[in-house]
Amino acid sequence: MIPDLSITTLLQAYRQGTTTPEEVILEAWQRAAADDPTIWISRPSLEQLQQSLQALEGESPDTKPLYGIPFAIKDNIDCAGYATTAACPAWSYEAEQDAFVVGQLIAAGAIPMGKTNLDQFATGLVGVRSPYGAPDNAFNPDYISGGSSSGSGVAVAKGLCSFSLGTDTAGSGRVPASFNNLVGFKPTRGVLSCSGVVPACRTLDCVSIFALTAADASYVFNLAAVYDETDPYARRRCRLHEMKWPPRIGVPRMDQLDFFGNDDARKLFEDAAQMVVTMGWQIVEVDIQPFLDTARLLYEGPWVAERTAVVQELLAENPEAMLPVTRTIIEGGLKGSAVDAFKAQYKLATLKRSSQLVWGEVDALLMPTTGTIYTKAEVEADPIQLNSNLGRYTNFMNLLDLCGCAVPAGFLGSGLPWGVTFYAPACDDALVLDCAAHFHASLNLPIGKTSVLSDAAPLPTPQTVAKPKSPLMQIAVCGAHMEDLALHWQLREREAKFVRHALSAPCYRFFLLRAKGRIPDRPGMIRVSDGGSSIAMEIWEMPEHTVGSFLQGIGAPLGLGKVLLDDGSQVTGFICEGIVEETAEDITHFGGWRSWLATRQLATV
Repeated sequence: MIPDLSITTLLQAYRQGTTTPEEVILEAWQRAAADDPTIWISRPSLEQLQQSLQALEGESPDTKPLYGIPFAIKDNIDCAGYATTAACPAWSYEAEQDAFVVGQLIAAGAIPMGKTNLDQFATGLVGVRSPYGAPDNAFNPDYISGGSSSGSGVAVAKGLCSFSLGTDTAGSGRVPASFNNLVGFKPTRGVLSCSGVVPACRTLDCVSIFALTAADASYVFNLAAVYDETDPYARRRCRLHEMKWPPRIGVPRMDQLDFFGNDDARKLFEDAAQMVVTMGWQIVEVDIQPFLDTARLLYEGPWVAERTAVVQELLAENPEAMLPVTRTIIEGGLKGSAVDAFKAQYKLATLKRSSQLVWGEVDALLMPTTGTIYTKAEVEADPIQLNSNLGRYTNFMNLLDLCGCAVPAGFLGSGLPWGVTFYAPACDDALVLDCAAHFHASLNLPIGKTSVLSDAAPLPTPQTVAKPKSPLMQIAVCGAHMEDLALHWQLREREAKFVRHALSAPCYRFFLLRAKGRIPDRPGMIRVSDGGSSIAMEIWEMPEHTVGSFLQGIGAPLGLGKVLLDDGSQVTGFICEGIVEETAEDITHFGGWRSWLATRQLATV
């Protein structure tokens, strides 16, 4: 068996012919069968695995970017052919179709290895609140695995799959990463679809990714981040701002940090901050009190009622079906009033405004993922307070609409892993992944519970996380997507590379499409049989797997089609519906968008 199941490693092995998906998948299946059974709630039969493998026949890593990659799914996310239990047998149902995000990954070639255990109804950060048992920490069975995505974290750390899906409402996609030496990525809320996901707090929930490296997490994210029109809380990917590398990293004032008596964790955080300085990044001390005050709102405020709304019928008709600690927490949602809910919203708005001052000083924040780690016995003795302690640095993130990436930072004196998290405002997903990738590689730590070091993969370049190679596709742009113009960020976030300047064949007319809402002025190219002209264009190339999401962001009357160039060749590029000829201004005589922009700028001088 190859030394680790990272996506980069597996795809390279498949391309070189040193192993096959069938060998890897069957080995991973046998490993899981021999390991801690509490990691899983359900696993595929050999027949199901063979069906998944047969679907890859005739494919390769060049046609399926996740070709033969094994992954696990938290059991509050639907996967066709499996029951979805949310760790409550009395509430379970058979999933008739895949959750949207699961469907994207399977279509890319990934193979489900089963549904993983979780804190019941994703209520908890500890990983012990399940009637299916408490998964062991990958490094010491006496300690908690973290939750609520407990099985998802342990499965990746133990080499039972390459990556896994979790969910993250209060920290469930980051705490298990810290406790099991993994990367745990919580993207901008809504960018990964929650269609087919059992809600915890529907307005706050996120699908998260556990991986061995930030490069792997980024790779999966880029494939899964497809806009889902059926999810009312979905949002399109974006990029808030441009920044110069290296980033400015905020760290909390020392008097605002609490490690709950764990001096080893305090020392590791101090070392992490020093590593950031050693890497040449700027450290800025900031006030995180608004973040800490927001964290307390999540369970002390009315948002618990969102959990109650999901299981209200079960709570009324069969409360004994829920674990006592879970029921106690969720019943708390029945106590508030509409007045309380609005007061909490007002308080959140105030805290959000206060917290936003930080982003004028820094590009990202560095905080502990958790202050400490507990044994299973300690949590059983004091389940509510210790769980609350674990949420000190995680509970605020979705309320404040942030994205973040948890990353290993070293090992405690007990031999247990411990991690930190890079946070940034919504839409800066690429930034936090870049920060995590650089930081992880610099520490030279083992990945998961393996002997493979985190610097084994090439260090990613600034702003770009290293990823397995994907086939490239050339796109010709002629307007606002050109370099340095209003929509060029849509190419940058897909890591498009400039190829060359070009001219279209002299058979196009060029029309001005006026700004509408948030959409800036754009041009539209229409092919004509006579009276056309050559139009200046730029040709860029991007990974093929990102083209679908790029196309989804193009609004009518524009679309992608074949554009004829002046050398007789064709390239995929922007084309426009002919109907615009009736109303739009003809700007063909300018010969290109930049020339038209220059004329408009001169007119304002």
